[in-house]
Amino acid sequence: MKFITEKQFVGLFENDNPAYKSFARFLKGAQVKSAKQLVPLMEYIQDKSISTADLKLLYENLLRKNEYLGRFYKVSMNVLDKDHKFVLKIEDSPMKSNAINNDHAVHYKNVIRNMHYMDILKKTKSGIENNPTFLRVLSDLYLHAIIDYKILTPSAIHYMREGRLGSVFSFFYFRASIMNPLVPYSLGHGILRGERVFTPTLGWSSYCYGFLECNHVVEYVGTDVIPGVCKKTLEFAEKYYPEKKTTIFCEPSENLMLDAKFRRKYGEYFDVVFFSPPYYRLEMYAGENQSTEKYKTYSAWLENYWRKTMELCYYVLKPGGKMAYILSGYGSDNTKGEYDLLGDMNKIAKVVFQAKRVQVLPMYNKNVHVTAHRETAEKIILFVK
Repeated sequence: MKFITEKQFVGLFENDNPAYKSFARFLKGAQVKSAKQLVPLMEYIQDKSISTADLKLLYENLLRKNEYLGRFYKVSMNVLDKDHKFVLKIEDSPMKSNAINNDHAVHYKNVIRNMHYMDILKKTKSGIENNPTFLRVLSDLYLHAIIDYKILTPSAIHYMREGRLGSVFSFFYFRASIMNPLVPYSLGHGILRGERVFTPTLGWSSYCYGFLECNHVVEYVGTDVIPGVCKKTLEFAEKYYPEKKTTIFCEPSENLMLDAKFRRKYGEYFDVVFFSPPYYRLEMYAGENQSTEKYKTYSAWLENYWRKTMELCYYVLKPGGKMAYILSGYGSDNTKGEYDLLGDMNKIAKVVFQAKRVQVLPMYNKNVHVTAHRETAEKIILFVK
């Protein structure tokens, strides 16, 4: 199990592109990506009345790319302590179950972001149109002299003039969401305390990390459809938690009930089921087995992915066992009124779990950014079998 170092990460963007040999060559050779079309930089800036001084500022930032890349790595991907030792143990106290905050002690996310950096920062796409991924934009810019048009908007230029080009990258471009391993760790010490845990997705290995850090957890079983995530999650568990039993399936959760061996082994087996399901089409993960690729309409997705996954969760839980999932109201305030994600998914879960009501706990982190201008709050939904 290897993590990428700062030197290796910065090295991903080393190049000898002639467009960066001088400012004059940059003006002549760079292109702007706009609506999936490439336009020569000089043609674009004439049309948009962008000053040469602002372009010179951008060019100087590009020459200092290693400074930005190093800062990004230290904040978002570094897995070493001040003595340059890898420290995995969660040292923070568990958060109270009524005060869960995904943005508390965010350095625990670095292990996950580092482990799956290509999937999280580049391969997973936004369900929002014209929102390219973070690493795609950086690769285009630093390696190929292709500038995303948003970098040349007045608001982005304003940040650049303040020496905050990195803020443009962070705010304007898509990065897949990560659950802080401290969240399942905290829930595992609170309302979801149990020895055996099952998760119908792997959550970029965050659930495995958080639950296996709980001393009382003796077994973790999870499934996912991204082969690389399945492989790395198992490697991670076997290397750092060899004393605990970990089983990873690389299979859609809705298919596991078709596996007779799985049904025989795991019927009423687990104390806890936990996950944060896909927010329908908010994030588009790579792979043909993704639920939003297999089920083309929202109603088909609800019936074939969500209902079957809920039936799986109910089947594997012991009587008295608890299931919790984290979800937001993304889509419920959709201007087209296409769907009510929170209401629709909870309705199906209530039917499967034969529950008269849903127990809801708030999340206290910053809201989920659906677009740059609309946000929706996350909630923890709890059921008892």
